[in-house]
Amino acid sequence: MLSKEDSNLLQKRLLAGLLLAGLAGGCKAQSTPQAGSALPMNRRIEVMVRSTFNLPPHIDVTLGARKPSNIPGYDKLPVLLSSGGVSKEMDFLISKDGKTLARLEKFDLASNPVFSIDVKGRPIRGNPNAKVTVINFDDLECPYCSRMHDTLFPSTLERYKNQVRFIYMDNPLVEIHPWAMHAAVDADCLAAQNGTAYWKFVDYIHSHADEVTGPDRNPARSVATLDRLAREQGTTAKVNIGKLDACLAKQDETAVRQSMHLADVLGADGAPALFVEGERIVGAIPEPELWIVIDRALRDAGQQPPADTGATAAGGQGGR
Repeated sequence: MLSKEDSNLLQKRLLAGLLLAGLAGGCKAQSTPQAGSALPMNRRIEVMVRSTFNLPPHIDVTLGARKPSNIPGYDKLPVLLSSGGVSKEMDFLISKDGKTLARLEKFDLASNPVFSIDVKGRPIRGNPNAKVTVINFDDLECPYCSRMHDTLFPSTLERYKNQVRFIYMDNPLVEIHPWAMHAAVDADCLAAQNGTAYWKFVDYIHSHADEVTGPDRNPARSVATLDRLAREQGTTAKVNIGKLDACLAKQDETAVRQSMHLADVLGADGAPALFVEGERIVGAIPEPELWIVIDRALRDAGQQPPADTGATAAGGQGGR
């Protein structure tokens, strides 16, 4: 689980990740001191928020002015969380008597992007008509992604056979992985002509990253190796080599950048990041834990998961 694009984006991701991990927050109430109990009340609110959600001390907390809410007996209290020039406002509820602080969230079930990830044109592994889809935002240079790839293929694919389809999206972490973008573009050049060639390339890169990096970590040699490996896979698959060479030479990052942006929208601030019918899994996890999530999605789709073989039982049962 790593991170991504420019420094501002990294800051945003850090803040978003902290919020997801426990309502990442900050320090210092900055409201104007008032007479009576106003200052102690603000302090109590800040301390309650910090202690309840385990907020890191470097994130500032600013309490806004109370506003009417649609919850009887409660006012709306805006709380601004900020860090490194990035901020996010969150609404809390505070009782009229000032004795209770609460927070309600609304979730858009109709248009949440996790339920409508555009995978059109992406190579599919498994049953194209399967009711359960596992989407993985992948980085071909990422060691954690390689670990997740090993978890998916072949054991997870073999376990579910025709019940699940697997689709990879691009999420190269370009700040820390110098050849990840080039690898993603090369893979997509193969995908444009032959899905099998794409998957064989992805399999090979994930298991031979050291070969691409090289002992001297020379970026020029790395990209040359990637292009050579892509041509080898293309030749084996009998794709149009002239078209493939043109694509490799052009190195058009447009589609990869679009996928990276989609990962941002979905809150996938690192790689690997899996979505199993909308349920997000961040980072490489063991097979039993992954299978619990897939089993749950299959049951929700009206299908019976494969019988436990012992490995699943070791990680806990996948019931709801």
